[in-house]
This record gives sequence, structure tokens and C-alpha cells, in this order.
Amino acid sequence: MKTHSKLIATFLIISGCSGGQYDTEYLPPATVNYMVEEEQADFNTEEYDRIYENEFLDVLKNPLSTFSIDVDAASYSNSRRFISQGQLPPKDAVRIEEFINYFTYDYEAPQNEHPFSIHTEISDCPWNTQNKLLHIGLQGKRMQTENIPENNLVFLLDVSGSMNDPNKLPLLKSSFHLLLEQLRDNDRIAIVVYAGAAGQILPSTSCDNKEKIIQAINDLQAGGSTSGGEGIQLAYKIAEENFKKEGNNRIILATDGDFNVGVSSDGELVRLIEKKRETGIYLSILGFGSGNYKDSKMEKLADHGNGNNYYIDNLFEAKKVLVSEMGGTLLTIAKDVKIQIEFNPTKVYQYRLIGYENRLLKNEDFEDDTKDAGELGAGHSVTALYEIMTKEQDKDETKGVDYKYQTTNISPDAYSSTEIATIRFRYKNPNDTTTSNLIEQAILDQNIALDSTSIDYKFSATVAEFGLLLRDSKFKGNSTYDHVIATANDSKGDDNEGYRAEFIKLVKAAKDLDRK
Repeated sequence: MKTHSKLIATFLIISGCSGGQYDTEYLPPATVNYMVEEEQADFNTEEYDRIYENEFLDVLKNPLSTFSIDVDAASYSNSRRFISQGQLPPKDAVRIEEFINYFTYDYEAPQNEHPFSIHTEISDCPWNTQNKLLHIGLQGKRMQTENIPENNLVFLLDVSGSMNDPNKLPLLKSSFHLLLEQLRDNDRIAIVVYAGAAGQILPSTSCDNKEKIIQAINDLQAGGSTSGGEGIQLAYKIAEENFKKEGNNRIILATDGDFNVGVSSDGELVRLIEKKRETGIYLSILGFGSGNYKDSKMEKLADHGNGNNYYIDNLFEAKKVLVSEMGGTLLTIAKDVKIQIEFNPTKVYQYRLIGYENRLLKNEDFEDDTKDAGELGAGHSVTALYEIMTKEQDKDETKGVDYKYQTTNISPDAYSSTEIATIRFRYKNPNDTTTSNLIEQAILDQNIALDSTSIDYKFSATVAEFGLLLRDSKFKGNSTYDHVIATANDSKGDDNEGYRAEFIKLVKAAKDLDRK
């Protein structure tokens, strides 16, 4: 092997995925291998964790719903790749919350001391009009590039043999060129590559010398097996050596996730990432390629590394993640963001959180500031949807569960309240590792007709409906592709970047594929 230009390396960028350790009483995930036909491969070894969809829960038995935010969007762009190749994505590749959060929404910017604003809206559920759909939106404060703290970035690039395809290393190089154009002279970049061994090919270098950084990227070649664990350890070491106390310290991992040498088991990698996140260094993951893409591994690393997770299927997506949304990708404005909703049992008797299956938290974790949760980037929005049953019941029917050793009587105030639920948020400021802040807001029992809801309400519901169809969910109700297409056409809004128009084309293509 050569050093620098002769060192064979494979790049995979992992954009920081929010989150950490998520406890749930649901069945443990099982990793599933999917074998699909492709033009460039005879077989497929991609891996996706099994998703057990959230069920409807009885409010009297489960009055609280607690989960971590998720700003990842890898599932949507990865599913787009499948559809563009002429096949529907595997069901377990479809994480509905990531479909919804791929898109931006016109939420009001925060006006107070908190780093995000809160938006709620409730109306009829489009695919089951007997139920209601509760829409919850968070909008992170936006920051101009010049106001973003100085960056200490380490590019951790996979240059193993599996990265040799056109949609891997060549696309990775082009993607990083886009990011470099956005960085300022006072930002610094180091580059670590890994294949059979890991090595630093560029020490931490000021971005006033971009030609040197570009040359290091252009010289990369792919070949050899993948020693991802060793590369991650070296990247954290370099990030720590160049740590900026008031800056943004982040590793950007670019890979297909196919680690096969060294510290490579999911458990070992997760434990390593959990230990390193305590240093104040964030992890962003950019996934590339097809055929051997390890979605399950990428998501785990991002969840446990205080970061975010993206899948780059084309240069258009690279521009979205690394240019248009660079602030949200690189700069965290709130960490360990948790959401807890308490439903009023006189208004709601069952509810179902749509998506977020691997972001569920125990109710007691909400108050526990040692429990890790998701990070919110500058300008990022987060949206969550609940399908709820609100059938009218009299007081006798809602008096509580008749247990032998305890009671669950409802507070008299609940009957007279106009609130359908109370929502609470906990978050930490980026530089605070111990104490969280609390926000609480009531959700009123609004009686808004579906036709009168906001464009964002309609569009987010439409995206969720598309996800239900792709998963062939037992909760899809009356969902149809035609309904998704019609509603999406009516709720495109301004769509300056064309993402919603592209969504409509994607749904039409999926409809045709579903007929085969």
C-alpha cells in the first residue's frame, strides 16, 4: 500500500444521526437480508432491521407516549433508489417517520429562548375518517452560514473494494466537493481513509488551503477489505486532538456500511460510538451504493453517535444534505430531545404513533437526563403523527379499568377540559451534558375540517399514507395510490426545490410497480 495517494481507501459518508440508546417493550429487531435483482449485481446482501409497527394503545392503560425525535431521512432516499431501479423497496427499508421528515414544512420560527418552536394540528385521518390524525411539528431556529461556529471536521472515508462502483466512491468525491465549497477559511478538515488498514491521508488542514484538500480527495482509489472499526477509532483520536471548545466538532463517515475486518460487529461498534460521544464529538453518516448497503448498521451508528443518517443516491441528494441543509447536517442546536404526550381519556380512548418504532422510550426515561435521545440541527424540522380514536363515550364508559388491586379513575377535571392532550418536550443545550429544559403545551380539541387544514398537514399525512402502502401496513385503511397522488398535487405549496413534485412522480412509479 502507498501512503496518501497510494493508500487504497473507500469513502462512505455517514451524516450524523440523532439519537442514542432506545428502550422499548416491543419485540427486539431482527436483521433481514434482502435478495433482489439488480443490473450491476447477481445478488444482494443489503441488511435492514425488522420493523414491528406500533399498535393502537388504550389510553386508560397507556396514558403516556414517549419517544425520541428523529431527523434522519435515509429511508426515503434509499427507497427512492429502489423505485428508480424498477422495484418496490423491502418493507423493512420503509421507516415512515424518515419519509415524513425528508421534507421541510412551513412552521413558524421560534420566537422565545427555546431553540425550536412547536406546532400542532388535528383533523380527520385521511385514510380512516372515523379516526383523527394529530400532527406535531418542531421547527429549529435557522442560522446563517457566517454565524455557524467554526468547524473541526474529520472526513472518515471508506475506500475498500466494495466502494468501486460509480454510485459509491465517484459520487462520494463529487458530494464532498459540494460541501467544501460551503466551508469557510477558518474551518478545518482532516481526512482518514480505511480499507485493509486505516490511515490519515490529510492532517487537520485549514480551508483556506482547499486545493490541498481537494487533491487529497481526488487521489482516492478503492480496493481491499474494510476495517471500519479501526478507522472510526483513528477519526475520533484526530477530532479530539483538534477539538474546538466553542466550535462544531464532527466526524462525517461515508460508507456503504459493509465493515468486514477488525472491530466490525454491531455490538462492538455501538459500544465504541457510545463511549466516544461523551467527548462532545458528533457523528454524521452518509450512506452510498447498492447491493451490499448495510442500512441496519448505519442507523445503529448514527442513533448511538449523537448524529444523523442520510443516504446519498445521486448528486441532487448530496446538494440537499450538504449545501441546502448544511446547517442542520453539521450544527446541533438541541440535543437529547424527547417528546412525551399525555392523552385525555375523556377525549381519546386509543392512539397509535405512526413510525418511530426504533425511537420509543420508556416513560420514566423522559425525566432521566442520563438517557440519550435525538439531536436537532439548525433549521431542521421534525414532524410526528398520531392516529387517534375519539369515539364519544359517556362517563360510565370511561370511568376506568376495573382492576382488583388498584384503580385508574379519571380526574374530574378531564371531563370539563377542552384539551385533547398535553405535550411535553425535554432537551439539552449543545454544551450542557447534565441538565435538560422542559417545555409543556396543551393541545386543544380542535374541530377543523380536513379541507381546512394547512398544506403541511395534508402533505405530511399524504407522505405517511404512501409509507403505509409501501409497507402494506395492516393500518393502511382506505389508502390508495390515487388518493396519495391527488392530495399531494393539492398540497405541493411553493416547492421551490422540487422535492414535493419529485415525490408525486415517485408515487406514480410505485403505483405502476405495485401492479406487476
